[in-house]
Amino acid sequence: MRWRRRSDTSTKETAMRGFALSILLFVAPACSAAVALDSLSLPSGFHIEVYADAVPNARELVRGANGTVFVGSRDAGKVYALTDAGHEGKPARVRVVASGLQMPSGITFHDGDLYIGAVSRILVLRDIEQHLDDPPKPIVVTNKLPDKTHHGWKFLAFGPDGRLYVPTGAPCNVCKPGKDFAKLISMKADGSDWRDVALGIRNSVGFDWQPGTQQLWFTDNGRDELGDDLPSDELNRITRTGEHFGFPYCHQGDTLDPEFGKGKSCKDYTPPVLKLGAHVASLGMRFYTGTMFPAAYRGAAIIAEHGSWNRSKKSGYRVMTVRLDGSRVLGYEPLIDGFQHDEIAQGRPADVLVMPDGALLVSDDLVGAVYRVSYAAPMPSAKK
Repeated sequence: MRWRRRSDTSTKETAMRGFALSILLFVAPACSAAVALDSLSLPSGFHIEVYADAVPNARELVRGANGTVFVGSRDAGKVYALTDAGHEGKPARVRVVASGLQMPSGITFHDGDLYIGAVSRILVLRDIEQHLDDPPKPIVVTNKLPDKTHHGWKFLAFGPDGRLYVPTGAPCNVCKPGKDFAKLISMKADGSDWRDVALGIRNSVGFDWQPGTQQLWFTDNGRDELGDDLPSDELNRITRTGEHFGFPYCHQGDTLDPEFGKGKSCKDYTPPVLKLGAHVASLGMRFYTGTMFPAAYRGAAIIAEHGSWNRSKKSGYRVMTVRLDGSRVLGYEPLIDGFQHDEIAQGRPADVLVMPDGALLVSDDLVGAVYRVSYAAPMPSAKK
């Protein structure tokens, strides 16, 4: 199940969503990080382990200057701090540094402070790593973002220009969203000087700046209710300010919307760099900047695919590698697969984060865990 609300609010649809949520709440407690790990597959030489457990609804990941890993949640309404990972072979210690917030899935760290996206508000915890046991009260940076909760949760990041980048998803499955939605904006760290960065973005929950080019790339979730195989989620690249990526008129760069695409042409909008697959729910993405993984992974985009909720056969439920040569795609292949078996979800990856040693952290909001992926070259087989 991909947990995105739909624009149809009929009694039937509401009942179906309620039933799906009841299944999610029933299944989640029965899952464990150990169960998920037993079913996962990775390329030769890669190893996966539990970095932290007891992190309910773990979503966006960010690392503080002193090594604390912070984790936002969507449904839990909390922000967590993970420390002492691997101490005596145990998972990281988990603290709650903020609670009672509205969908605080998006977090980012800047100049010692932790920024939190909570739908209409951006909050900040000042000097947070010095106060993990007595976290400060959140300070409001801005409270002027749209208050719609449909696609209202955030993914936050500070760019190379020192500005805070914030998406505002479309408040619907598909609609004419209005000037305040379906776009990516940036602002100063104090919440002032808002600027539109890109338009026509249905719901981006992951973006990063490509090393070398410093261009911003982002994932975008395609609309629902066009069947199992349309439209694809997207990996996109911004080449100019104000660029329009098609929503709600054109999907996946080549498919006009049956309602809103009338009289439009897909040629007028920027197509994706890569179609990621229909309903895979592409969320967090980062460029791999470490040196631990083999050379083919360096500079690749790594994407957490949360997994479908509305296909007759599930798609996604994996972490994917997009190997690149500049803007040219060389390959699209799994790094971690097996978060679902026999149409039953055992985990749902939500974000990825490259650590200073080159290992990769992966959050799982179904199990409530964070994993660490590392690499060691396989030993050559002995000659007989």
